[in-house]
Amino acid sequence: MQILKKMLALTLVCVCLIGVLAGCGKKEPQPSASPSPSATGTDDVYGALEGVSLKIGTSGLFGPFTYYDKDGRTLIGFDIDLIYALQEILGFEIEGGAIQAMDYAALTTSVAEGKLDVAAAALCVTDERVKVIDFTKTYQDSGMIVMVNEEAGSGIEGVEDLTGKTIAVEKGTAAHAYVTKNLPDSKYEVHDTITTAYLSLEQQKVDAVIHDRPGIAFYINTTDNTKCKAVGEEFNKDQSPYAIALTKNSPYTALFDAALDILRDNGTLEELENTWCR
Repeated sequence: MQILKKMLALTLVCVCLIGVLAGCGKKEPQPSASPSPSATGTDDVYGALEGVSLKIGTSGLFGPFTYYDKDGRTLIGFDIDLIYALQEILGFEIEGGAIQAMDYAALTTSVAEGKLDVAAAALCVTDERVKVIDFTKTYQDSGMIVMVNEEAGSGIEGVEDLTGKTIAVEKGTAAHAYVTKNLPDSKYEVHDTITTAYLSLEQQKVDAVIHDRPGIAFYINTTDNTKCKAVGEEFNKDQSPYAIALTKNSPYTALFDAALDILRDNGTLEELENTWCR
């Protein structure tokens, strides 16, 4: 009997011990939450596009942002220096070894169609363009302004005086979109380049030119014996800030934004402003 009692007691102890061990057993791992995406760090930006070749375009006809030097072959300007500064940070290569120059209207179309990866030519961020191409953060604020020939006696003192007048604009620009939408009672000439629009005004073939303020200021300040002057206040500012264009849903837009932040923080954008726009 004593032996039987001892055996029963031992069995109970074993059962309890098994229960305790089972209760302290290792739990199945629970799925962990996915880490939330973090902003691109500065260290991740430098060299992020090494080995990537990008097709980059500009206009070459919009001083002081993109135009030809006196030799007629070398592209210079704010935007040209900006592209090279971004290249220094991101490490990308420029396909063909050079930035492509083309008409302004063809530039945005080429980006929209994927013929160019990137374009920089004082491109205004407009409602129409953001539907078909991506833009970086803006790097320059600009509005449009009216330019007239001082000798013409047109009586134009600003955009409010353009009803019924003949206006020259460059094809595909924010100014072209503006006159189409907002000045239905005016006539307008659409030029392939802004230089021929300026010439038309110099020759009094039109009453006014509408263009971005920096471009008009550059023309007046660098053209000997010009008869033209800017009149009135800047307008349409919400459709005229400058940014770099990329193909729609480009995988590089965030990196270009981060690189622009670096150039803003280290004073490079201010230096470019002082060099080209003062």
